[in-house]
This record gives sequence, structure tokens and C-alpha cells, in this order.
Amino acid sequence: MTQTEKLHLLHQLYQYRALGFDYIKHERKLAPPKVVSDDSLQTLSKTLASCQLCALAKCRKKVVFGEGNPNATLMFIGEGPGASEDEAGRPFMGRAGQLLTKIIENVLHVSRNDVYIANIVKCRPPKNRVPLPEEVDACKPFLLQQIARVNPRIIVALGSTSYHHLTGEFDSKITQVRGQVMDFGDAKLVPTYHPSFLLRNPSAKKEVYLDMLKVKSLL
Repeated sequence: MTQTEKLHLLHQLYQYRALGFDYIKHERKLAPPKVVSDDSLQTLSKTLASCQLCALAKCRKKVVFGEGNPNATLMFIGEGPGASEDEAGRPFMGRAGQLLTKIIENVLHVSRNDVYIANIVKCRPPKNRVPLPEEVDACKPFLLQQIARVNPRIIVALGSTSYHHLTGEFDSKITQVRGQVMDFGDAKLVPTYHPSFLLRNPSAKKEVYLDMLKVKSLL
């Protein structure tokens, strides 16, 4: 780990503690930390609505907190909002969102309303670029609180950015880990391709289909 990476990690740990988290190890099997506060998801959403912790706040239209069943067994976590999501304030509303809905309903045979959907960052990065480490550091404590409150049994990490930042494992490519079932605290984590990737690479839909069959077997 480089000195810069150590500084990022130390900064993130201080943020977690300030938000009521216990210190946690930053490793592949990262578990959602114990949440001291018993505030609801709605209260957390209201807190984020005025968030100014990173530069993304300056260019967003709406904070995209997340949506779905607050007691969902299955949770999907993507990278960040796009243009459609920034306008609506809801996750996965564009073409990628339509494809995700089809995957959930046609492969898993559950309603989109019965799962919970969120992103690594809650504000749209300019031109849909990959979120910067400092942007993820600012937003990740809130995501971990979402996970702790929903308490899903299964988490699907959509794409490499989601997988890398959820697990702290940056050495493995999504092509190497997709479809694997990993421990994530009391939940199981299954990485797969992001729907946006499938729009650009339709041939990969078969692999995601197989990954979702594995997820279905865990439900």
C-alpha cells in the first residue's frame, strides 16, 4: 500500500468514526460496521439531501439516495447516477435501469419494488466518469449505513467500481470475480457486470444470466 493509499484509508476511518461507526479492517471481506444510530433510511436520506462533503455536490441536480424495499433480502449496488438519475433523483432510470429491471423481473422473478437499489456514490460524476477515491471516501459511510439498515442477505455488486470499493480489493478484475459468492459480513456478495456494460457488450448478457441464476439459488 502506497503512502497516498494509507492517507486515503486513514481519512476514511476518521469519517466512519465521526458518523458513529466502529473502526473496521479495510479488506476483501469487509463487513458493514455496527451502526450506533437507529435513525431510519428516510432520516439518512434527508441528511444526504444537503450533503457537501465532496465536489460532486457542486454539479448535481439531485442526490440519488436509493430506493426499494427497506427490508429487502436482495440489494443491488451500482457505481453512480447518470443523467436520467440526476434528473429524477432515483437510481437506474435510464436504459441501463430498464435493463436491470428486466434482469430482476425476468431472471430472478421478483418485482423491482421488492429489492433495494443504491450506488457507491449518490451524486452524478461529471460526464459519467468513474468516481474519484475522495468522492467514494465521502459517500461510502452513508452507503454502509444503508446496507446495515436494509440488512440484505444477498448483495449484487454491479460492475468493477462497485465490487472494488465494497470489498477493498482492487487487484482483481470484474472478469475474474464475476459470479463468485463472497462473504460480506452476514450477507453474501456476488459481483457481476454493470448493465451499462451489457448495453455496450450484449454478448456478456449470457454471463450475467448465469450469475443471476446463482443469485436466485441463494434467495
